[in-house]
Amino acid sequence: MTTLSTMLSQDCTKSAVLFNSKKRILEYIAELGHQQLPETSEYVILESLMARERLGSTGIGGGIAIPHGKLKDVEQPVLIFVVSKDPIQFDAIDNQAVDIFCAILIPENQCQMHLNTLASIARLLSKKELTRKIRHATSDNDLYQILLAAQQEAER
Repeated sequence: MTTLSTMLSQDCTKSAVLFNSKKRILEYIAELGHQQLPETSEYVILESLMARERLGSTGIGGGIAIPHGKLKDVEQPVLIFVVSKDPIQFDAIDNQAVDIFCAILIPENQCQMHLNTLASIARLLSKKELTRKIRHATSDNDLYQILLAAQQEAER
């Protein structure tokens, strides 16, 4: 079973980033995704994220968005977790700006995994105490450790 801890790497966990638009944060997510998936261009990753956003915002409310895209020729899912220092307008369902972005890049032939991953991340991020800790992370490493601890707690 794929878990958050197997999908997330420390170099794809970023706290206190400074971007001011939906497009720019998605471009940054695509850059981080390309570092994990060098065979897939930033452009292809960005296009998969933007195509999903055109169907409707992935801003789920409460300052959280779960942008996601399906990619061809990718074997393993990749999770990218970014916290913005300042919230960004993201067309979220509650019209609130977003500061927590948990992006998922999934192999296009793994639809059930995609749905399960989205559900488990949404469940994890619905915990107010966890989102408070995430927002107050003091470094990329601190954020990574908070997420790993939350995943381990969820698995118990």
